[in-house]
Amino acid sequence: MRNLYTLLWILALPLVLARLYSRARKEPGYGQHIAERFGRYTESISVAPVIWVHAVSVGETRAAEPLVRQLMQEWPQHRILLTHMTPTGRATGTMLFQQELASGRLVQNYLPYDIPFLIERLLHHFKPSICILMETEVWPNLIYACHRQSIPVALVNARLSPKSLKKANRLSALIRPASAAINCVAAQTASDADRIKQLGAPHVVVTGNSKFDVTVPDQNIAAGALLRRQWGNRKVLVCASTREGEEELILDAFLKAAADNLLLVIVPRHPQRFDLVEQLLHQRQIPMLRKSGLNHDLVPEEIQVVLGDTMGELASYFVSCDLAFIGGSLLPLGGQNLIEACAVARPVLIGPHTFNFDAISADAIEGGAAIRVRDASELMARAKELLRDDARRTAMGQKALAFAHLHRGATARTVALLKNLMQ
Repeated sequence: MRNLYTLLWILALPLVLARLYSRARKEPGYGQHIAERFGRYTESISVAPVIWVHAVSVGETRAAEPLVRQLMQEWPQHRILLTHMTPTGRATGTMLFQQELASGRLVQNYLPYDIPFLIERLLHHFKPSICILMETEVWPNLIYACHRQSIPVALVNARLSPKSLKKANRLSALIRPASAAINCVAAQTASDADRIKQLGAPHVVVTGNSKFDVTVPDQNIAAGALLRRQWGNRKVLVCASTREGEEELILDAFLKAAADNLLLVIVPRHPQRFDLVEQLLHQRQIPMLRKSGLNHDLVPEEIQVVLGDTMGELASYFVSCDLAFIGGSLLPLGGQNLIEACAVARPVLIGPHTFNFDAISADAIEGGAAIRVRDASELMARAKELLRDDARRTAMGQKALAFAHLHRGATARTVALLKNLMQ
């Protein structure tokens, strides 16, 4: 089955390249460092031993930050190879690890396509001591190549939704051998662990979610405080990580709600959609500004919506707001991470579709940190209620902060697990 999978990858390469160049027209990052996707690297990582961490995109890279820092502390003689699949993931890593990149302690690259000889180029060039995959990354040829060269593979901060398990079971002849070759799995929850075991992973331990260990950088706190001053005296609702189809629903509900003294900040999850969301605002004749166009003055009172069109500033948006809605959950897209908003004591609203974050969402609701809404209309109704009730909103924010602190410690448990493999 793996041979067939490899053949399909090779046959699909022309289409993959065509899609890469097509995406590069909207996101220039896809047109950069293309050689790395074929295992061609220019950086020399010297003779220092290498720990390889793969974080596919933005969320995984943020989750990897506390782990990478702990790995560098535990193994100071090692260097870190951090690989990604998306330009936004790479840009996030560049922002988070500026000093480490400058010093050469950390190197960033794209992961090659999952074809044996391309993966082997990476292994030959960097000679990693261990391969650490973040969250849901199971690449059969990558795992096989590491296994063949006696490089241990760990899947950490691992999660697997029931929907993803069904998909994996349909490809069990390919996925089960890859899962069985993973040396250890650090799962976010007991439910994730049970589902991962069903795929044949031999050693699965529940360690928790490392995203709870992420600390908000001082520069994000300062930037958020500046934004708060720019918002003026208005109440601010941030709709974060919104996905395709959700902005229309939110904007239409916002217009119907006609909330006084409310500033809506929409932050789309993917940068290629910034211009599209601006068009939606213009079509509805909603007075708006783009965040990138703000100066240090107050946002004019006639402005109803600010479009968050900058990367790496989501924490700043949360710091600046009174209430946060986490996107990807109004439509059946699985939801997004709500931990970052809770970590800065902001009450959270989420939609009905959070199957990628079921356990976290349920725990946040039970702990009084979050409220689930059925649709965009209820989102705006609940927002109006909370924004009018300062005492209730403050109490909910404190519960959100307590929820975030309660679940810390996953990184330390994960590193303890990895020590056995490193030895």
